[in-house]
Amino acid sequence: MRAQTDRWGLVIVRMLVGAMFIAHGSPKMLAALQNPGIPGFAVSLHRIGANPGLFWAWVVTVVEFFGGVCLFLGVFTRIAAALIGVEMIVAGVKVNAARGFYWTRGGWEVPLVFAVLCAVLVLTTPGRRPAGAARR
Repeated sequence: MRAQTDRWGLVIVRMLVGAMFIAHGSPKMLAALQNPGIPGFAVSLHRIGANPGLFWAWVVTVVEFFGGVCLFLGVFTRIAAALIGVEMIVAGVKVNAARGFYWTRGGWEVPLVFAVLCAVLVLTTPGRRPAGAARR
């Protein structure tokens, strides 16, 4: 019984992280589809040293949106969680570290939480039962 509740706990974490990144990636994806140059986001990434900004804007957009979809559905869980986790580490260091720890000041607290949750998903692979799989 304990193993089953552990599995469902991990499914909840996986789906929550997936939903959060769908929410984070959707505006970027919509902006990218309207203007493939993603001008504002590309310039922001260029300013923090992610060059070329346009390339990294697309990488972040694809990782957040499609990584979130994969996590939510439970497909390619390890890959999606690893990519999102790496993105959160980079964001925490490059964007948030200078602002301190607390999220209320734009600090690295939230990227750290997401990076740790993604590490848990990579190490435990709770995506073994994708959404829509038949129950046994």
